[in-house]
Amino acid sequence: QVQLVESGGGLVQAGGSLRLSCAASGRTSSVHAMGWFRQAPGKEREFVLAIAWNGGATYYDNSAKGRFTISRDNAKNTVYLQMNNLRLEDTAVYYCAAASGLANWLYSWGYDYWGQGTQVTVSS
Repeated sequence: QVQLVESGGGLVQAGGSLRLSCAASGRTSSVHAMGWFRQAPGKEREFVLAIAWNGGATYYDNSAKGRFTISRDNAKNTVYLQMNNLRLEDTAVYYCAAASGLANWLYSWGYDYWGQGTQVTVSS
């Protein structure tokens, strides 16, 4: 089992920045990728970014390109989501996820473990 704990959410004005963290614990040696998803009210959960645990290859949704960055600190078993130039439509609950498989990292079904989520609210 892998446990994930997100932190760093909050309220920010449009155009501002936030950094989310996701600390993994437990059987982290089984993790091949970490991803961030988000879910806005009344919408389905959607992929934002992912990073391979070894090698660091990154995968972005178009909505995140140029504004969001994912990074990892393997020594701390922590993944970060740096969000810049936030927009009203970025308001959502952001979830960290861990994948023990080697594929489907752009889809929620590719992940085995999920954090509890952290709220990000962007105001005008």
